[in-house]
Amino acid sequence: MSTTPRATSKIRPWMIGVAVALVVIVVAGFNVKVVSLEDVTAENAAQQFNPVAFVDENYDSVIVPYITDNAVDLATLVAALDDGAEESEYGNTSGASSAYAFPVTFTAVAGELKAPILPVTVEGLPDGVTVQIQVGPAVSGTALRDVTGEVDFNDFSNQLEYQTAANELNNRVKTTVLEGFDAAAAKGTTITVTGAYLRVNPNLISVVPISIEVAP
Repeated sequence: MSTTPRATSKIRPWMIGVAVALVVIVVAGFNVKVVSLEDVTAENAAQQFNPVAFVDENYDSVIVPYITDNAVDLATLVAALDDGAEESEYGNTSGASSAYAFPVTFTAVAGELKAPILPVTVEGLPDGVTVQIQVGPAVSGTALRDVTGEVDFNDFSNQLEYQTAANELNNRVKTTVLEGFDAAAAKGTTITVTGAYLRVNPNLISVVPISIEVAP
């Protein structure tokens, strides 16, 4: 009596490959984290530079106290620099090729407003030196950012953020100092100013004020 041999199935190499691939897909599925668009947006927002927050953190607690505590009489500073004093003795710079920023204070007679600057006359300065106060509506420069020497470029992601920090500091001056100062009406009055300026041109001193007091 003859018997019919039983058919046996063989495991093909491709079957093993398919099985392994299925296992990998299943395992990967358990490890996939689904991130919503809202989560991505929130994370990106958290990583973006916030210039207002930077100013909130630094203006009143760092920059204003530094200028107030280290301000040098303007005529005294100009005389010292003209005599060859090192700029680093009185101010700070954002880099080797950048102008120094100096904290200064002075009493002056206000001239006629020529927005965005108010010319002033300061006694004791050499002939040919012009002094002006930036009173807006545009306030420019990096004097407030650079004057302490503590705001470092490496603390920012790029040059745009670094410049935006300076701009926002100037904006804070507009809302805290200049908003209550009538520059047009100040003509002929005696004012006391404390602030900072960049020494780009030794004969032009353009001060960003942190305080302006008008004599009674």
